[in-house]
Amino acid sequence: QVQLVESGGGLVQPGGSLRLSCASSVSIGSMNAMNWYRQAPEKERELVAGITRSGTTNYADSVKGRFTISRDNAKKTVYLQMNSLKPEDTAVYYCNANHRWVDYWGQGTQVTVSS
Repeated sequence: QVQLVESGGGLVQPGGSLRLSCASSVSIGSMNAMNWYRQAPEKERELVAGITRSGTTNYADSVKGRFTISRDNAKKTVYLQMNSLKPEDTAVYYCNANHRWVDYWGQGTQVTVSS
């Protein structure tokens, strides 16, 4: 069983930055992929960024150049650095891990971008 715990959300002004963390209960080196998703009110959950076991990253077009996904295997943690935040980035952000072809989810962390 994999447990994921997100942290780092909060309220930030437009143009500001936040770093989200996702701590895993098992080695992230064993994950096929780890991803960040987000869900805004009355919208579907969408993929924001992902990183594969080999280190390949991918991003939604809406966040390219502003968000960066990274990982620290020793700390069993994946990060999402979010810069130049916009009001439309407001959402609950979820960490997702694919481990042995099973998907696991964290509880989510709220990010609100507002002046």
